[in-house]
Amino acid sequence: MKIFNTLTRRKEEFVPLEPGKVKMYVCGPTVYNFIHIGNARPMIIFDTVRRYFEYKGYDVNYVSNFTDVDDKIIKKAIEEGVDAETISKRYIAECKKDMADMNVKPATTHPQATQEIGGMLEMIQTLIDKGHAYVAADGTVYFRTKSFKGYGKLSHKNLDEMMSGFRELKVTGEENKEDPSDFVLWKPKKDGEPYWESPWCQGRPGWHIECSVMSKKYLGEQIDIHAGGEDLIFPHHENEIAQSEAANGKTFANYWMHNGFLNIDNKKMSKSLGNFFTVREIGEKYDLQVLRFFMLSAHYRSPINFSAELMEASKNGLERIITCAERLKELLNKVSGDALTEEEQENKKNVDELVAKFEAAMDDDFNTADAVSAIFELVKLANSTANEESSKAYVELLAGTIAKLSDVLGI
Repeated sequence: MKIFNTLTRRKEEFVPLEPGKVKMYVCGPTVYNFIHIGNARPMIIFDTVRRYFEYKGYDVNYVSNFTDVDDKIIKKAIEEGVDAETISKRYIAECKKDMADMNVKPATTHPQATQEIGGMLEMIQTLIDKGHAYVAADGTVYFRTKSFKGYGKLSHKNLDEMMSGFRELKVTGEENKEDPSDFVLWKPKKDGEPYWESPWCQGRPGWHIECSVMSKKYLGEQIDIHAGGEDLIFPHHENEIAQSEAANGKTFANYWMHNGFLNIDNKKMSKSLGNFFTVREIGEKYDLQVLRFFMLSAHYRSPINFSAELMEASKNGLERIITCAERLKELLNKVSGDALTEEEQENKKNVDELVAKFEAAMDDDFNTADAVSAIFELVKLANSTANEESSKAYVELLAGTIAKLSDVLGI
């Protein structure tokens, strides 16, 4: 099985840290509103990756977090006159409902940032003790980017290039930094914000430290796969690598997987353009299985374009598979015979070849588009060869194979 590793920019053979096991961390949403279809893409993609590992017999420990303390959550809470926890609890529940409707399996663990503050304080203290972090006059703790030799290895940026960018991005309140590229591990509270006690000040964690700590707690210091949308490569994942490897003294993740962007009618999705859709809104027009099928119709690393025409095409494609599965189910009540006929033996070879084609597509960096076409070929074979004259064994073979492969895709 080959995976395209963002870190090395090439496809690499997957070799797990522990035989037969996969440790996988996927960055989850910040819960301040209903999830949008851009959030849905990584959820569906990496759920499918997980399902394929399980199909291959791996025991997968799949961790996906909820960021439940963040500026956007606090802003929403202030707007509604409630506390931040009320907002995050509400939208975690709504997110889980949408995930279930998209047939995304619950993670092995869904940690929440606010419940892991103790681990964050520990890791930050370790980084200070090792000279990788420092406390500014106002109690902010910064990571000393230049102290970590590999900084930039994931995004393939070098620090000098970044520095020119940072100079233009000079943010107020950051005069306390030793270096413009240093990033926040802990920040002081502002009036009305949720906060926690720390040795440095009453405050809350920076975003990046949260994922490093949750990954370490539930998967250990080293993991097989870390995944998310390509918008997270820099700075989020770059900073995660820096702080995790600086604190633990070990390679953080062996494989980095990132899905491409989702565009709407060939434009970037944004509220200002009025082309912003939540999963809930799409669910009013389509069964969310259609959205899932649409997401899997392109390779996960390619950008994907969402449009009404493509959703209709996905709806029709999905219906072809479902109609075939239902017809086979009805046939099972009408046929008999436990042994395949000679002709069916020949057809079975075609079935086996299509299963092999499906697996070859998935083994090649999870090429779901080619995997779907193998299922369509199976449907075509079933429609043209299974009838009331068929043996029960043959109809069962076709129905079982289509169901099993569709299940890998979460359909």
